[in-house]
Amino acid sequence: MSSNAAPSSGEVARAISDEAVQILAEYTGRGPTKARTVIAGRWVFITLEDTLTKGERQLASNGHSEAVLETRKRYQTVMRPALAASVTKHTGRDVVAFLSDNHIDPDVGVEALMLEPDGD
Repeated sequence: MSSNAAPSSGEVARAISDEAVQILAEYTGRGPTKARTVIAGRWVFITLEDTLTKGERQLASNGHSEAVLETRKRYQTVMRPALAASVTKHTGRDVVAFLSDNHIDPDVGVEALMLEPDGD
């Protein structure tokens, strides 16, 4: 691939996944062990597996799942600008909507970002 060639959609998706893992690790102290990004039209979906820290797992296993989910919502609010900037950097399009959620068992999360129209 020449240095002037645009990255493939697979390369863009991998770059977004890799950066999402790094951002989550930076904010929570631990990144997910699996991440996959799917780009479909104006939507970017980042699915994450094995996201919880040891402390969050202990809290959840001792009846505090709601507290863990509330903490994750707060992390997502704080991480939102960094995740949106990453997606914008890799897609070349601004993020106009951002939805995010986590689930305890199984330990999964999803980030859904809607991009501005591409003009086509």
